[in-house]
Amino acid sequence: MRNDSITRRNFMRLGAGAAAATVATKVTLLEPKRLWAAPRPVAPSDTVRFASIGTGVRGCELLHGTLAVPGIECVAVCDLYDSRHQAACEAVQKPSVTATRNYKEILDRKDVDAVIVAVTDHQHRRVVVDACAAGKDVYCEKPLSHTVEDGFVMIDAAAKSNRITQVGSQRVSSILYEKAKEIYDSGKLGEVTAVEAYWDRNSPSGAWVYPIPPDANEKTIDWKAFLVDAPQRPFDPVRFFRWRCFTDYGEGLGGDLFVHLISGISFINGTNSIAQRAQSAGGLYRWKDHRDFPDVIWTLYDYPGFNVLLRCNLNNAGGEFIGFYGTKGTLIIKDATLTYTPQDTRPQPEDYSIYGWPAKLREEYLKQFKEEHPNPAPLKWSVDEQTESFVTPPGYSDVSDHLANFFNAVRTRKPTVENIEFGNRAAIGCHLANYAYFNKTAAVWDASAKKIKG
Repeated sequence: MRNDSITRRNFMRLGAGAAAATVATKVTLLEPKRLWAAPRPVAPSDTVRFASIGTGVRGCELLHGTLAVPGIECVAVCDLYDSRHQAACEAVQKPSVTATRNYKEILDRKDVDAVIVAVTDHQHRRVVVDACAAGKDVYCEKPLSHTVEDGFVMIDAAAKSNRITQVGSQRVSSILYEKAKEIYDSGKLGEVTAVEAYWDRNSPSGAWVYPIPPDANEKTIDWKAFLVDAPQRPFDPVRFFRWRCFTDYGEGLGGDLFVHLISGISFINGTNSIAQRAQSAGGLYRWKDHRDFPDVIWTLYDYPGFNVLLRCNLNNAGGEFIGFYGTKGTLIIKDATLTYTPQDTRPQPEDYSIYGWPAKLREEYLKQFKEEHPNPAPLKWSVDEQTESFVTPPGYSDVSDHLANFFNAVRTRKPTVENIEFGNRAAIGCHLANYAYFNKTAAVWDASAKKIKG
């Protein structure tokens, strides 16, 4: 069959006047929404002074992101690796910032209002609980928890001390995701029963195979402090710098990338529950460097009323994708572009089974359908909806927006967009995926017991 041949469906739709025009996609450049915007400059008395506990790859990225947020000041940093102290000073563009290996020295300071926690996942619980007890507001990097129990302990600590909290999945502060939520909430998609998302990378860096700095040794790294709450073992710089590869310290692809996808989906569709069940498949196919986690994982989640299929693949540069599939339309986020495509739900004659009918019966059916669904009058036909795309401006950073959201909440005491309860639900989604993968069974969430069961 020729590629340009017309199908029976298209022919019949043309006869019914349903495809009388070609509509181009409308593309809109989104305007940045400065969450920290104020009618006047922030007064010195309202300046929020913060410290960063953890100044590695992500910690320095966050410190750099704070440069776009007025009314805040970094007064101290902490990391277990000495060279990261200098990296932190460079990130905040200050010649010197008080630096320490011991985060409790930071928590003892009266001039620290809030802390960014960007340590390894297995140390989140200890640092967040101590920070809340010290009266500090907390921005904690994703995933919130290393275990299910950790998350609920941190929630209790934040509630007890009445602290402002934000978890670091920055997509929920993105202007692109805000537009996606607006479209979703409008009802244009109809009933959405299927969501698909993936985040694929294809590089050593994307697989966490970071180079080991030449000055990394037992003198420049506090290995003992790193191993707190983890099994004891001899000094190993690979585990220190590539900790996401190992179950002792991180959650692999679930904690690094699934958490972003789950957070983004939950923000857009308003889900405030944990998946009821998860089933995972995957394997370690390429990055066989003694890591614990797979380099490909697929997880199917059951939520009340809809399913979510997630994938992360470290062997192909597929980028970032989220798709919502509804009865009236499709909403796609692909990297920095959002596209809404309406489904044509206007009545159409059945064009498959009737070709098993005698011609007389088929003609009678089509005649009756046309009478019940007459063509629109000439020149009266119009497109009710069209495909729309939205893109972020060059250089846009949702990291800065997310940080600004947090610091604005610290100043105003208003809720954040991703509080600790939100972050905990997303983290449990990661734990469900890993539980299902490693145990080769469906992972079921027991809400009453706050536990995962096989």
